[in-house]
Amino acid sequence: MGGKTQLIEQLDAQLPADVASWPDVTYIEPFVGGGAMLFYMLQRYPNIRRAVINDINADLTTCYATVRDNVEPLIASLANIEQRYKELQTEEERKDFYMDARARYNEKNLDPVENTTLFFFLNRTCFNGLYRVNKKGLFNVPFGRYANPTICDPETLRKDSELLQRVEILTGDFERTFEYADGNTLFYFDPPYRPLSDTSSFNDYTKEAFNDDAQVRLKEYCDRIHEAGFKFMLSNSDCKGKNEDDNFFDVLYAAYRIERVWASRNINSNAAKRGKLTEILVHNYEATKANSYVEFFQLEPYVAEDEEQ
Repeated sequence: MGGKTQLIEQLDAQLPADVASWPDVTYIEPFVGGGAMLFYMLQRYPNIRRAVINDINADLTTCYATVRDNVEPLIASLANIEQRYKELQTEEERKDFYMDARARYNEKNLDPVENTTLFFFLNRTCFNGLYRVNKKGLFNVPFGRYANPTICDPETLRKDSELLQRVEILTGDFERTFEYADGNTLFYFDPPYRPLSDTSSFNDYTKEAFNDDAQVRLKEYCDRIHEAGFKFMLSNSDCKGKNEDDNFFDVLYAAYRIERVWASRNINSNAAKRGKLTEILVHNYEATKANSYVEFFQLEPYVAEDEEQ
């Protein structure tokens, strides 16, 4: 799991400088996605007492819950579908198998193990590893033409299952995660990225659009977290990297620290558009692991608009 793997070191460097010494940490990801950061944090920071993950995509959260609670039946099911797929001799047969699996998955009446089996299978055999749904919520990514994909990885699944034992799994809107914050809490936000162009939002993760109004609502949620005394870090696309005049995030998060990091984008239907570009990291604390000296930066206290008037 996880498209953030390439960015992990840069993300880690922007965590609070003293996070490793916090006692009894609660770590919360309101948009868990592929979970690369989650699994990294659980392995890297043993002081995380509990983690809470959330996503609006019920198939995704069912996947996490199944890996956590039913890993051995899942492994058996994945091994079975991998064997059946790899026994097929032609690309046409594999495509037919894929299309049948996609249709079955879209019926949405499956038990958790079968649903998660098809979730994994489609991810490993679809075009470019995308997860995209249409406005009806139906998975619609075409066949990926892989003859020998790894669909079942028992060792990784068992390790992930062990790590997930201390994770609470929620399904719904990101704002509901606030009630789980307690004491030394760190939020990491990896929301649907703001498209850099009208045609770049090809990887719709759910049928619900995450538009600029949603981005503003997320920022207001970050204000709520900041006012409550919790820490947060947020990733998003860097609009200015595409258009120097696009100050959407710079204005929106002006009260907080904004860093820019380099990221490779390999998941794109147009090979010419893959490559390196910047992303933003926003956080509400001064000292980071990368720079524990804070003289150059004093975070202004957040003031709500109605308080300014």
